[in-house]
Amino acid sequence: MPKEMLPVVDRPLIQYAVDEAREAGIEQFIFVTSRGKSLIDDHFDHAFELEETMTRRGKSLEVLHGTRTSPGDITIIRQQEPLGLGHAVWCARRIVGDEPFAVLLPDDLMVGEPGCLKQMVDAYSELGGNLICTEEVAPEDTRKYGIVTPGARNGAITEVLGLVEKPAPEVAPSTLAIIGRYILQPEVMDILGSQEEGAGGEIQLTDALARMIGQQPFHGLTFQGKRYDCGDKSGFVTATLALALARPDLAPAVRAFMATA
Repeated sequence: MPKEMLPVVDRPLIQYAVDEAREAGIEQFIFVTSRGKSLIDDHFDHAFELEETMTRRGKSLEVLHGTRTSPGDITIIRQQEPLGLGHAVWCARRIVGDEPFAVLLPDDLMVGEPGCLKQMVDAYSELGGNLICTEEVAPEDTRKYGIVTPGARNGAITEVLGLVEKPAPEVAPSTLAIIGRYILQPEVMDILGSQEEGAGGEIQLTDALARMIGQQPFHGLTFQGKRYDCGDKSGFVTATLALALARPDLAPAVRAFMATA
């Protein structure tokens, strides 16, 4: 099963990301998938047989509303080789064209009001340029993330002076890490097109973004909410518990179990 289809309570991770993007005003979605991830395509397709059966049995179709899109709103791109996040983004270059675009990594489940991307879109309307989502991490975890060299700070906004991919703690310029949300200018596609390898032998998006610093405005926004790293087993379990506890229909039973565990 693709990790993007892992369910947190009663929706897959990819659905949370799409709902977040819709709240921010996104209308066209590009899914960059790979071999074995056809479940993502099917999730957002119209399930005629299921809908007919539910209608015949008098059941509500409301649960399917979030998976329904208008024709042409979704484009599926296949990444034939696992060459890194930068390569995955570059695969969408012909669909993106010359427009600014957002990147969402579904295994980072972002919970807040307004949603993470909405907070970023609001900031982008004032700042322009490139905007990344950031979060302070433990010093020993810098080797897991792209790390920001910070400049001036104004509330949740930090000027980005530099970026380095997965530095060791002793050489990291800060503990301000890039997490899975971006608003980017289309010029990054030209840089990614050079196919230069970075950390781990992959084409790193962070490396391409670093080359754009100084050419366009570049800022980080610290998300006002909670991030759950669902690519990590404990993060996935924590997210499931947290979202279940936020549901009035589920919280009493979950709390009762936790009290006896």
